[in-house]
Amino acid sequence: MKKIILVTLAVFPLTVTSAEEATPAASSSAAPTVSNATPATAADVDALRQQVQSLTETVKALQQQVKDQQAALEKANLAGESGLPQNPEPSPIAGAESAAPSGSAPPQFPTEDTSVVSSTTAPAVSGTPALGGFPTTDTSVVTSAPETISSTGAGASLTQPITIGGGKNYMNISLDGLFALAYSSARDLDNIEVGDHDPQQRGFNARNIELTFDGAVDPYFEGFANIVFKLDNDNETEVEVEEAFMQTTSLPFNLQLKAGQFFAAFGRLNPTHPHTWDFADTPLVNGLFLGPDGLRGVGAQGSWTLPLPWYSQLIFASQNGRGSTGFSFRNPGDDGMFFDRITTDREARGLQDFVWIPRFENSFNLSDTQTVLAGVSGAFGSNETGANSRTQIYGADLLYKWKSSHAEGGFPFVKWQTEFMYRRFQAGHGADDSFPVAETFHDWGLYSQVLWGFKKGWVAGIRGDYVHMQDSEFTDDLDRQSRWRISANLTWYPTEFSKIRLQYNQDFLERNFFLSAREVESVFLQWEFILGSHGAHKF
Repeated sequence: MKKIILVTLAVFPLTVTSAEEATPAASSSAAPTVSNATPATAADVDALRQQVQSLTETVKALQQQVKDQQAALEKANLAGESGLPQNPEPSPIAGAESAAPSGSAPPQFPTEDTSVVSSTTAPAVSGTPALGGFPTTDTSVVTSAPETISSTGAGASLTQPITIGGGKNYMNISLDGLFALAYSSARDLDNIEVGDHDPQQRGFNARNIELTFDGAVDPYFEGFANIVFKLDNDNETEVEVEEAFMQTTSLPFNLQLKAGQFFAAFGRLNPTHPHTWDFADTPLVNGLFLGPDGLRGVGAQGSWTLPLPWYSQLIFASQNGRGSTGFSFRNPGDDGMFFDRITTDREARGLQDFVWIPRFENSFNLSDTQTVLAGVSGAFGSNETGANSRTQIYGADLLYKWKSSHAEGGFPFVKWQTEFMYRRFQAGHGADDSFPVAETFHDWGLYSQVLWGFKKGWVAGIRGDYVHMQDSEFTDDLDRQSRWRISANLTWYPTEFSKIRLQYNQDFLERNFFLSAREVESVFLQWEFILGSHGAHKF
């Protein structure tokens, strides 16, 4: 398909130009023979007639050539043909870029994982956004061109997504399998790793197998769904609806609405899926503050892209905040216990029991090769440890990326990312005032990581984590142990549809009133494959 289009674009202007140039040439050559000063002879008239006939045949041949090319192009469209890149290159961080549906289907809409690029693909910051061209409310925003997968064309993919439907209604389907082989000096690896999609046991782990659906609902809405299959330590299958939401495509004034089950736009990492992560496990502060499954739930979200010369967006969401995905909020805990309190597990009494999540983020270029994104986030709501217990979480994040002006397929590059969080948690007396004291915990933590794409397809990374938990003489919960971690990894992307990662972790758990200090070493070998075309992800 791409070859046919390229041939058409190359040949058609030449044929038209040749015809335009031939006509004035014939006119100029014929003009002198029909001069007012010299009467035309029979030989001159015959020569002119032959020239006109020759030009007529040339124009007919050109017209037929154009018709043949158009017919071949239409036939290719009907057959759903598509060109494949000659030299596919891997995505430098993780995941494959979106491939537009073949045939008459519109391009794949920017989903939760899609990068929005202000220099080449970002929409205008004022006026009415074009259909499907607005920045989604929880996407990565960059102001430099994204890495390309193929040197033969930005965004080229090895395969097209599996597409159902066409025109204004279509759906893409893809499958992502993420597995790991783990070793740890600790037998309770599930207590060391704080993320539900992290390796949870020594040996083989299958904690994230995603089935993804996305597409255009109609001219006004688009939809996205992500179904995750996990195998627990007893090899029993668990299924969860990680995300399923619809969002608007044509609101004026750079506005967008979103509703359904979705990740909260809190910080850099929380809105993303595990297969896009730069490390095999979630940072400590994310798992212990926002929860093993991240902060997500059923709710609604609105966003506004400000009319400024740089990318600037305000996001505001509200979610139920109930269950394990509302970890620091209306979470009944394991067996009805959270921070040693018997939880109330009540229904929502009013707006105060929802989780309210604002975010403000900005992105701009320092130079043609350097990009910065900074954001602040918040999450506020009630928790289940008391009748009127409240939780507030504040976050700040910063991303810096450098990419060489001579980059090939996105390499070489350097990316630095860091997030800081502070949590104020009012731990009450529990249900029926069963716990002897009420406490207010002031906890904080952060992670900082550097990625170096030193060679095409190869990325080295190092990350440092620290979480400080306020000590308590009444609460011996394992999640309230201060700790820090150093991680290093090396990732190889054979293509955009696969990756292999080797990672080493060293954890240091600090002593508190109930728990003793200890050190843990862990090694993970992670591998991933993608069937179909997954959406583009954050750089």
